[in-house]
Amino acid sequence: MRSSSRRSAVILLALVAVLGGCADRENPVSPETAGVANGPPDVAALTGPALDAQLVAALDAEGFTGTIASQLASRLGRPLDHRLARVGNLLFFDRMTGLAGDNSCSGCHAPNASYGDAESIAIGVQNNGIVGPDRAGPRNQRRSPTIVNSAFYPTLMWNSRFRALSGDPFDNGAGFSFPAPEGGSLSHMEHLLGAQAHIPFTERVEMAGFLFPGDNDDIRGEVLRRIDATPRYRTLFGQVFPEVKEGAPVTFGHVGAAIAEFTLTLVRADAPIDQFARGDRRALTEAQKRGALLFLGKAGCVGCHAVSGESNEMFSDFREHVIGVPQVAPLGGNVTFDGPGEDEDFGLAQITGNPADRYAFRSSPLRNVGLQPTFMHNGAFVRLEDAIHHHLDVEASVAAYTSALLDADLQARSGPMQPVLDRLDPLVATPTELTAEELDWLVEFVRDGLTDPEARPERLRHTVPGALPSGEPPHEFQFDFGR
Repeated sequence: MRSSSRRSAVILLALVAVLGGCADRENPVSPETAGVANGPPDVAALTGPALDAQLVAALDAEGFTGTIASQLASRLGRPLDHRLARVGNLLFFDRMTGLAGDNSCSGCHAPNASYGDAESIAIGVQNNGIVGPDRAGPRNQRRSPTIVNSAFYPTLMWNSRFRALSGDPFDNGAGFSFPAPEGGSLSHMEHLLGAQAHIPFTERVEMAGFLFPGDNDDIRGEVLRRIDATPRYRTLFGQVFPEVKEGAPVTFGHVGAAIAEFTLTLVRADAPIDQFARGDRRALTEAQKRGALLFLGKAGCVGCHAVSGESNEMFSDFREHVIGVPQVAPLGGNVTFDGPGEDEDFGLAQITGNPADRYAFRSSPLRNVGLQPTFMHNGAFVRLEDAIHHHLDVEASVAAYTSALLDADLQARSGPMQPVLDRLDPLVATPTELTAEELDWLVEFVRDGLTDPEARPERLRHTVPGALPSGEPPHEFQFDFGR
């Protein structure tokens, strides 16, 4: 990850402006006092007010406000509908909606993993009913991304195959784009999440299984039949939609809206960095402040993990990059991998059909990333410091990589890396040198400075329903693992 000289200059000029306004002619602010020399700051030398001023200027230069969580209702144009969210909460956890009968949305987007994946690579249908370290079954191809804060994501999934063409997930004016067969047919939904909620039920390896015949519409029709045949669901939908109360059938528009509304309740974007940006200078430790300056400057992380504009302060540019992630493939699974050895993941190229897009994946939004059990699109790393170090020196990371820390079924097969390295994004192609102390600061900022305490699994345990309208029990969630 590299920072541009232009960005460094902007940050420096902004800092001079901020500090200059506080100085008078008799007591000018010296470079030593300001923490400013003839170039980017030495973060190790900055303390106290000078460190705060430097970070304030850097955040201002990037346009970061720390207020995104408070913008949900205004962006939505209405308050949240908690009755609708309650129905979505129940559907999210109800295995009845998976035609294979053994998985629900919550099996792969798990509250005990902060609504991300408890696995390096997801296990969908044919699982053993457990969500956590003891989950077993055939794997899919990638790690399920978190849905916390996904209300603000303009694209969804690791290859961005679901997107709001306006660049704004709250705006369906330009339509929502999905792969065939849906295409733009879901653009009538209010929010991108409502459109996306039509998809998991139809995915054979995720929820539908392989026995039910028919296409996506047939699968959705069977899901709706089951919901309509469940009195409690009809009552709950009838409390929100008058037409259902009057006897009309539940539609998938109703289902998508309900699941989206539940997901909208999972905004957790009030981390220490937000509180600092809003004026609480004690919200971050000095180590985290130094790490934030490295993130925005020397380490160049903000080049892909953007903090403003269409990123909605989610710490991602929501674009696809080749960053040289080690290729991991399970011994067996429900998805045939790419390449001649069936041990590769072509990423964006699967959607575009363009070989030049191979191995490109969307930048991961970094909010609450420290709560994840694994990292990257395939969970190739299980320690945050290793994932960050990989960005700083990709070739060295690949050369030293071992899958020994992964689950046993992910240790035996790995895809070729030279084709991946040949396409490496220029933003990570040149190593960035950090001292061991600087790396510690950067890790501490990403792990703790970007974490909203309300996103922690123990704070999300209450979202697991005690009972479901279908009568099916929720999955067995293992909440106490590795933390």
